[in-house]
Amino acid sequence: MGLLSNLMSKIFSHSSPATTATSGASAATAAAPSAAGAQPTRVPAPATPTGAPAAPARTVDVAAILDGLAANNPEKLDWKQSIVDLMKLVGMDSSFKARKQLAQELNYTGDPNDSASMNVWLHKQVLIKISENGGKVPEELLR
Repeated sequence: MGLLSNLMSKIFSHSSPATTATSGASAATAAAPSAAGAQPTRVPAPATPTGAPAAPARTVDVAAILDGLAANNPEKLDWKQSIVDLMKLVGMDSSFKARKQLAQELNYTGDPNDSASMNVWLHKQVLIKISENGGKVPEELLR
């Protein structure tokens, strides 16, 4: 299992009925927007090996999960700004070596020794990948 898959499974494993919505008529739209008035998140249905759409996709409120984990963590971790904090929050190794491995997995083309630039890129790419795979991520974090 790759680091990205591991990270996503750690986040999604914390989902509950309150943080998960199963799509209704369309496999590409979440059933209900959050109470904060956000629009439903569009999630493409994954294809089966035959190319046919799989079961309806579900949307997991990643912000609610991670905010809850952060509230219960004794460390002050800012998952919205830091890939290191995001990885720590879900119990993963956030060492430079682990982040370089994650960057390689995500096809980072910059200098892997420039940790500041790599970290910014990694954070955004991880949130984008989470969003593409059924995670509802605040729009401002995807820009």
